[in-house]
Amino acid sequence: MREAEQTVHVPSTAGTLEGTLVVPAEPHGAVVFAHGSGSSRFSPRNRFVAGLLQARGLATLLVDLLTKREEAVDERTAHLRFDVDLLAARLSEATQVIRNDPRTAHLPIGYFGASTGAAAALIAAAAAGDEISAVVSRGGRPDLAGDALPRVTAATLLIVGSRDEVVLELNQRALAALRAHKDLAVVPGATHLFEEPGALEEVARLAGGWFEQHCTAMHRRVPIEEATR
Repeated sequence: MREAEQTVHVPSTAGTLEGTLVVPAEPHGAVVFAHGSGSSRFSPRNRFVAGLLQARGLATLLVDLLTKREEAVDERTAHLRFDVDLLAARLSEATQVIRNDPRTAHLPIGYFGASTGAAAALIAAAAAGDEISAVVSRGGRPDLAGDALPRVTAATLLIVGSRDEVVLELNQRALAALRAHKDLAVVPGATHLFEEPGALEEVARLAGGWFEQHCTAMHRRVPIEEATR
C-alpha cells in the first residue's frame, strides 16, 4: 500500500516553498529531491523513483525550490532554474523539514538531484558536510557545482544514460573532481530522460541501493569501509 502523502510548507527568505513528504513505517533514511530545470515536485520521473525508495524504507521529500511567483518569472525567462547557488540554498532550507520532523529527525539524509538539481544537491551537500550522507544524480549537471565538488564529503553516485553523450562527458569530468566516495553508473541504451523501457527502473534500483548502503551504514554507526565490503 502506498504511504500517505503530506503537503509541507517550507519557510524561505523569498516566501514559502511547497513540498510533498512521505514517511514509511520505520524508515532508516530520508531523501530530499532537487528537481531539474523546468520541472517541479510533481515530476513523474522523480515521483516514480521516490515511490520505489519509499518501498525500500526511505522517507522522501519532493519540494519546489522556487516560490510560485518565481516559477511564473522563470517560465518566461528560464533564468532561475540555472541559478544553482540559489537552488542549493533553497534545498538547505527544505532539509530542515526532515530535521524538524520527529519521525525523521534522527535519520541520515540523502539528496537526489536531476539535471541542474544535481549541482544544487552537491553544493548544498558540500556546505552541510557530514550532515548529508549520500548524493545521487540522475542525468544531472554536477559540473555546474564547480569549486564545491572537492568539498563534498557525502558518498556520491552519478547516473547517466549511455546515449546521453554530452552529459556523460560532463559527469566524467565532475567525477574526477570529487574526492569523496564516488561512482559513475552508465545505464545502457538510455537517453537523457531515461524514457526507454526499464531505464528509469534501473535508476531507481541504483539509487535505492546507494542510499540504503550509505544511509543505513551511518544510521547504525557502521564505518563506511565495513558497510561496503
